[in-house]
Amino acid sequence: MFVLAILLVITAVVLYIIGRVNDSRGLKFGGLGAAIAGLFSLIVSMTYVISAYEVGVPVAFGKVGSPMSSGMHVKSPFTDVTTFSTRPVDLNLSDKDVVEVRSSQGGVMYAEVTVKWAVHPSKAVELYKLAGSEDAIQQRLVYPDSREIVRNVFARYSSEQGYASDREKINAEIARLIKERLAPRGIDVTTVNLRNVKPSDALQGQIDRKIQQQQATERALEAARTAKAESDRRRIEAEGIARANKILNDSLTDKVLMNQCIDAYKEAAAKNPVYTVPCGGGSANPLIVAGPRRSTW
Repeated sequence: MFVLAILLVITAVVLYIIGRVNDSRGLKFGGLGAAIAGLFSLIVSMTYVISAYEVGVPVAFGKVGSPMSSGMHVKSPFTDVTTFSTRPVDLNLSDKDVVEVRSSQGGVMYAEVTVKWAVHPSKAVELYKLAGSEDAIQQRLVYPDSREIVRNVFARYSSEQGYASDREKINAEIARLIKERLAPRGIDVTTVNLRNVKPSDALQGQIDRKIQQQQATERALEAARTAKAESDRRRIEAEGIARANKILNDSLTDKVLMNQCIDAYKEAAAKNPVYTVPCGGGSANPLIVAGPRRSTW
């Protein structure tokens, strides 16, 4: 724009001189119009508008100036302004950028991570010196540092912790380390989301075999517990029967057995004429039960 302004001014001078020499009013008015256009172009080249949620870094003759906030600014025509957005930007580490990590046991997994980051306005000059542009900030700073930290964190955990039990803890640790790494450079990390962790095919095979072994072990333990419970039940039942038999044996004296035998044969005598009752010891006389009568021999 500044070059255009210079050309228009030169054109205006030439037209005015020619118009004056030839006494041509049209050329004079053309020169005046070119002068006005050149002046307007010069004013435009000396102003710069920074949009909302942006910060600008002015550079003149290789010298970096102070950050420019949102609004209109007056600058030298020889000053170039590089702008950075202060809105959060998503870095998606997935698909072709998915992070291949290894656990402390050597198992390979694939982690999908989203890092939401933004440029801190007061650090725009430092970021310009480090990277040069917003895309370069992501590719040179956020991208490699995030991948490195994700790998380092997963390397401290086992495979099972990585894809299952400790994912929230790993996510929190990754977020903390990325923030600590990028904050001094002027990059604010607002959110880190560990979206998915997928085991490799080899690791998935190991996981499946381990699950099958655990299930087989659980079935064996359950069978052992069932067998032990059945054995305990039978032992308790046998002990109860033994105690009952002991009590019964202790209570069955000869006199008691004699009375029970006689009562039994009394009941039988009600249906049959006469029975010889084999009750009593060898020294006792046999008993004859004949209907309601009882006599000794």
